[in-house]
Amino acid sequence: MSMLLAALVFIPLLAVAMGYALWSVGATWPIRNQELLAKTVVGTPGITRMPSRWTSLLAAILTLGAGITALSLADHDSGGTWLTLLGIVCAAAFLARGWAGYRPEWRRRYSEMPFADLDRRVYSPGALAIGLGFVALVIMRLL
Repeated sequence: MSMLLAALVFIPLLAVAMGYALWSVGATWPIRNQELLAKTVVGTPGITRMPSRWTSLLAAILTLGAGITALSLADHDSGGTWLTLLGIVCAAAFLARGWAGYRPEWRRRYSEMPFADLDRRVYSPGALAIGLGFVALVIMRLL
């Protein structure tokens, strides 16, 4: 059961990591241009370009690392206490990101469309689901 849950956490993280990796080399897929991509992914008012390519590369690495952590948590014999603690950190990070997306301060800071709408319908609920997945993986690991 834990391996299935780990895969369900890993797959969306892999997809996001692949997007960030593509954006780090200048691609705009699946969006037609740089400005719309920035408004879709970042969402700060007045944004016209994605942040630096290094930022996208770092986001890709961290997101893929979180996905690999999820897969590792499913193996109860690997990583010891440090891996469990890393799983807790990942859970906290994704739950905090998901929760933040519903805060009025976040809504004001990231109000550009279509990000604001996608954040309410996809990004924040997705982060909460991934965070809950990490919580469940850590609990299963401890039982």
